[in-house]
Order: sequence, then C-alpha cells, then structure tokens
Amino acid sequence: MRQDRMLWVVGAPIMAVLAMQGCSSLSGSGTGQEGRAGEERIKEQAIKEATARTVSPDRSELSAKHEAESGKDLLMDVLFDFDQDSLRADALPVLEANAKQLKSSGIPRIVLEGRGDEIGTSAYNLVLGERRARSVKTYLQHLGLSLDLKTTSYGKDRPLCFEHTNECMQKNRSVHFTVKE
Repeated sequence: MRQDRMLWVVGAPIMAVLAMQGCSSLSGSGTGQEGRAGEERIKEQAIKEATARTVSPDRSELSAKHEAESGKDLLMDVLFDFDQDSLRADALPVLEANAKQLKSSGIPRIVLEGRGDEIGTSAYNLVLGERRARSVKTYLQHLGLSLDLKTTSYGKDRPLCFEHTNECMQKNRSVHFTVKE
C-alpha cells in the first residue's frame, strides 16, 4: 500500500509535465513540425491589435448572414494555401474579375475579410487573416482599383464553413469581399 502511494506521489507530477509538453506541441501554427528553421513568431502587439478589432457573433447569426448573402450576385472569395498569405496562381483571375465587376458597379467601399482555418491558435489566425487581406488589397490597388478598400481579419473565429472537412477548411483559408454602402 505504501509503495502504491509513493508511485502515485512521484508519478502524478511526471505525467502532468509530460501531458503539458504533448499539448504544447499542438498549439502554434499547427504544422506539426516542431523546431523547423525560420519558424515565424507573431509579435505581441500584432496579436493585441487584431484581437481588439474582433467581436465574435454566435454561430446562428453567422449562418443566417451567409444564407442571406448566398442568393445575391456576390464577388468571389480568394483562396489561400495552408499557412500562407501569398496569392495563388488561381487567385489572380478571380481578383481581376472582382476588380472589373467593382469598377463597373460603382460600389464605393469594400471590406476585405481575411480568414484562417481551424488549425492553430486564434491569435495566429487573426494575424494570418490580416496578412491575407492586405495581399488582396495590394493586388487590387496594383490593378488600378481606386475605391475605399478596408481590411479586417476574423481569423478562425468567424468561419464561412462549419464542417470539419478539408474542403470546408479550404473555404475558410480565404479573403471574403463584403460590400459596404
């Protein structure tokens, strides 16, 4: 009995430390490549700024908004690769078509909503979503679009798709165009 108690007293703290180390490898960028060269660290100030701008609505509100928009003639979303903020080759024709539509429609203001998938921390995805939105804004400005372009990031906290599938996560790794009057 005394030996069992001794194992418990010594073993429990060791197991707790091992469990915490295992959990810590699940946070961060979610790449599963611990200690890789050039791993990015997000500055604390960027996290505070991105977090201060985000207010999370409930899931039913998001679903209702997305369903209400689905019947309209919407601008196409720009998709990104996992953990990337650079524009893909298939994004350029989408951006050119969106720019053409925006120029002809006379829309005065657009908000570019950057998003991330469910992998990684909320703070990391907020910063990644902001970088994605800025990439889109820069390209649109390069195309000569002169309307009021604002950027924001919802990270993984306001997904466009709620399923836990690869296809759904790809939809969430995007920049969504929202028309503002």
